[in-house]
Amino acid sequence: MTIKRSILSGRDMSGRMHGTAGRRLAAACATIGMLLATAGCSMPLFPSSEAAPSSSAAKPAGKSAVPSPNATTSSPRATSQDAADQARSMVASMSVEEKAGQLLMVPLFAGNPATDVKSLVQDSHVGSVVLLGNWNGGTTSVAKVSSTLQGYAPDNAKLLIGVDQEGGQVQHLTGNGFSDMPSAVEQGRLSTDALRSSAATWGRELKSAGVNVDLAPVAGTVSTASRSQNAPIGALDRDFGLDAAGNGQHAAAFITGMKSAGVMTTVKHFPGLGAVTGNTDFTDQGITDTTTKLDGGQIEGFRQALAARPDMVMMSLATYQAIDSSQPAAFSKTIIDDYLRAKLGFQGVVTSDSVSAEAVSSIPARDLGVRFVAAGGDLICIGDYENVGPIIDGLVSKAKSDAAFAQSLDRSVQRVLTLKINAGLAKSS
Repeated sequence: MTIKRSILSGRDMSGRMHGTAGRRLAAACATIGMLLATAGCSMPLFPSSEAAPSSSAAKPAGKSAVPSPNATTSSPRATSQDAADQARSMVASMSVEEKAGQLLMVPLFAGNPATDVKSLVQDSHVGSVVLLGNWNGGTTSVAKVSSTLQGYAPDNAKLLIGVDQEGGQVQHLTGNGFSDMPSAVEQGRLSTDALRSSAATWGRELKSAGVNVDLAPVAGTVSTASRSQNAPIGALDRDFGLDAAGNGQHAAAFITGMKSAGVMTTVKHFPGLGAVTGNTDFTDQGITDTTTKLDGGQIEGFRQALAARPDMVMMSLATYQAIDSSQPAAFSKTIIDDYLRAKLGFQGVVTSDSVSAEAVSSIPARDLGVRFVAAGGDLICIGDYENVGPIIDGLVSKAKSDAAFAQSLDRSVQRVLTLKINAGLAKSS
């Protein structure tokens, strides 16, 4: 189904409609909603057949940029050990329900009020929000929403507010104050120095809007026979269009530029979506990678990107036949704990791609968060409000009945809070 910007405005994802006409409309909206919501943490705003706004370089930001509404982000960063110690202290004083909430990133859709997630933050202790859809009001408008969202969170644990701001067909924040970002392929034609400088500009724009996490860049490498055959990445120009080493070097430049602006980054989608034909957001077909192996191929792009010390790594929902054929990467202890953490040395926050995606729709919602945390994951990205309650319930129930899982849950919460403390978003009392 074709998704146009006009569909994204004012969409009520609750889906509460009545009567025959309402049910028909609900069905149509549900189809559209799934295309929006399941894409959750990596969603294009344009289908591959529709042209995105063109740009060959970063354009100057408009004049409406305002100071970040999140004052805590300017706090001095704690040392790594201090932050880890503070996080452990915080976790020790939290209820299981509070811990579970800190591991969720829930959506706020363009055109909808911040109050849509107020109860989730205040009552369910949700600790992160992702802005989805066509937010076209500029930095001032987004800053007001970000400030309102942060006002819902407790003083000692403010929100991670993220967005997919990759460029090209995946740029959710536009309008006065935001540059018209070129696609990643166009970014790949820049020198790494030029890209680093442009990313710093884009990062300052996000910072001024109160956004502290960019769910970017893509570090995978397209390896299908043609780019158009690779639906999630190549067809949308979401990679840098180079070989694995070049993609990794440009991803590192993007990360470094964002970091200089005080914005955290997320390398995705580990261990790469460049060899599949299906888009995991929209289908469970064509999402088994038969070629990618550890220590080779597109893994090199992630190695290069990780050298720039990104704050998060997003896991793919594809299955990797040569690595762990039994389950998607997001649920694979072999890929997350044994390789990404133990072999590659990444000890930061591991996030999922949207677990509301079609690729994992056959898995009961209560099990999604449990399987992710058990594999070594931390932050669960959700694109559909209906999944939030079951995921929290699953985490809480499993932690209360399984001591080993409760320890895994604690470790995940510690990593998320350590990230927040280092960013000036959280502190122990």
